[in-house]
Amino acid sequence: MDSQIKQLHQQLVNKDISCTTLIQERLDALKTNTNNTVNSLLDTLALELAAKVDAKIANGETIGLLEGIPFGIKDVYMVQGTYTTASSDLLKNYKSAYTATAIQKLLDAGAIPLVKENCDSFGHGSSSENTIFGAVKNAINPDLVGGGSSGGSAVNVAKDYTVFSIGGDTGGSVRQPAGYNNVYGLKPTYGRISRFGLMAYASSTDCVGPIAKSVEDIRIVLNVMSGKDGKDQTTYASTEISEENISNSRDIKTIGYFKNFIESEAIDPKIKDDFLATIEKIKAKGIEVKELDFFKSDILVSTYYTLAMAETASNLSRLDGSNYGNRIEDKNLKESYAVTRSENFSEETKRRIVGGNQVLSQGFSDEIYLKGLALRDSISANFENDFKEVDIILSPVTPSTPPKIGDSLKDPHAMYLSDAYTVGFSLGQLPTLTAPQGTETGLQITAAKNNDELVLKFANFLKDTL
Repeated sequence: MDSQIKQLHQQLVNKDISCTTLIQERLDALKTNTNNTVNSLLDTLALELAAKVDAKIANGETIGLLEGIPFGIKDVYMVQGTYTTASSDLLKNYKSAYTATAIQKLLDAGAIPLVKENCDSFGHGSSSENTIFGAVKNAINPDLVGGGSSGGSAVNVAKDYTVFSIGGDTGGSVRQPAGYNNVYGLKPTYGRISRFGLMAYASSTDCVGPIAKSVEDIRIVLNVMSGKDGKDQTTYASTEISEENISNSRDIKTIGYFKNFIESEAIDPKIKDDFLATIEKIKAKGIEVKELDFFKSDILVSTYYTLAMAETASNLSRLDGSNYGNRIEDKNLKESYAVTRSENFSEETKRRIVGGNQVLSQGFSDEIYLKGLALRDSISANFENDFKEVDIILSPVTPSTPPKIGDSLKDPHAMYLSDAYTVGFSLGQLPTLTAPQGTETGLQITAAKNNDELVLKFANFLKDTL
């Protein structure tokens, strides 16, 4: 698919459609949608901004490429004056006092926010069922989950309610729902986009990520959001990625895939067969393909969840109702803290806090947490060696197809294992993209750190090849 951003931009410039009409149509679609993607609509703000774009066009002023383009925001980002709930009881009435850096950059470029999108509470989940607003329904089959935790964001893009949406990816929360809903979803190199104003889940792997229907739209949005930010010391200055540079794949000579992913008993037979058929098509284009060795999926999942639970237990310790959130009073301060957190956190969030506190506690931190840190270093070293041999690592996005709504809530362990093919790349802090080709839940394209451009370049190659 060609760039929706560029198409709509040209229509606005040519006065084929007014910005107000465009925004109102998308708001109406969001209001009546049956996929349960909306936590709150930003209709007043959106229509005010649209009127300003129409006025500029009427006055003959030039508008920027993103000016007037409607987008969605996962409900874990601060947007000043809007409800920012994290799909939780604790923050259901909380209004942001400031705006996240990544979102502010989009606003500064003229993009128009329509909606705060439904998601797993605090990013805790892989199905967007762990939410006070009810489960997000898959865009292709509403009996299935929308994926998570950025399920509402992926479904809104797939249904054309938003042109692009901004999700958050800690262990696969942009890539997996993108795969489940047949759209593109990027987790950039860690630090390329500021996390300031994104509610922290696991700070060492949290990434801001765009979801869209084309590689070009991913590129446009990525460029706008990227850059060093004094409010996030993990950020770095990055080079803008040009359309011309990602349209030529001649410098991609070798790709690799992890054979243990494909030989796993957990993988759906059709996903396996489709993936191997894709590999043959890539070979036919003259690209060398290498089998690579990697850590077993259960080691990846256990390492990721050990570290992620420890970090989220620490990050969420600030939420006790004292400064913000839905406070419940009890007979003393300690009991007030306890009942506020017990009643307002979901079962999945409490499970992760308890697990995190366990691995950080005396007698367990050396045995579990420090071992997890050492394994993460080994995983990163493995990637460094792999990228000396190959330009791209290709993998399935998920080992299986989307489950039915309700199934993941019955079996949290199975939900964790659905992240088996995404968490390793998160631990390595690598750029990785879901492309909606090759298997029923797409293909995952990964490159070495800071090589986001190569990921997009290979995605264009796949689009033309498959």
